[in-house]
Amino acid sequence: MIEVNHLVKKFGSFTAVDDISFKVEPGELFALLGPNGAGKSTTIKMLTTLLKPTAGSLKLNGYNVVKQQSAVRKSFGIVFQDPSLDLDLTAYENMQLHAVMYHLKPKRIKTRIEELLTLVELWDRRNSLVKTFSGGMKRRLEIARGLLHQPKILFLDEPTLGLDAQTRNLLWEYVGNLAKTKDMTIFFTTHYLEEAETNADRIAIIDHGKLLIVAPADEVKKSTKSQSLEEAYLKLTGKEIRDESVSKGEAWRERQRARVMR
Repeated sequence: MIEVNHLVKKFGSFTAVDDISFKVEPGELFALLGPNGAGKSTTIKMLTTLLKPTAGSLKLNGYNVVKQQSAVRKSFGIVFQDPSLDLDLTAYENMQLHAVMYHLKPKRIKTRIEELLTLVELWDRRNSLVKTFSGGMKRRLEIARGLLHQPKILFLDEPTLGLDAQTRNLLWEYVGNLAKTKDMTIFFTTHYLEEAETNADRIAIIDHGKLLIVAPADEVKKSTKSQSLEEAYLKLTGKEIRDESVSKGEAWRERQRARVMR
């Protein structure tokens, strides 16, 4: 469902993603893990057509990500790390707006919205303004919105960030059910390593732009002689605290924008 071959992304002299290759199968829950600035977000942005690779090739659902962007965008849904809902619209209106943007047939929109809001247990709140929702409700709405056009792949970029344990567990129940019942491929990032260990079929760990390992959690632990995924992760990536501020790649883009504005 996803094929990444010798992928490279450079920002000036800085290499954010350094010659990585991996495949993700249909219906698989695949976790991409790594410290801040490791290359996770850059990889997702290339997979979702937001960034053009410097080198290498990408395929989603059989389509070339660079040359067939329209078909690729119809193949996936995405829940970004930062909230992207319109808080001054209702849950139904947010869904309706997204449906129009994806050119869903008018006769299908109402039925599809009801199906998905029921799935994430928000149908009874369909006419409530999103600004009245809790963090967990907003995340569930974003997942429902991302599924409107029936994508083959769902990207989740730290979907449970800031949510309490109960809400995180409920969200993963929804996601796991999607993979099983809809044969949907789930590609996600998270800093909660227990989530990856519990939910992912396979785990990829990236650091300094390089892919360190791709394997099920048990194999990752076995290969590093670790008792937990967290222990294995720290052995592979080190224990030093990473800078959570703007990455080198983002800093390079900001400098380029500043030059344009002069």
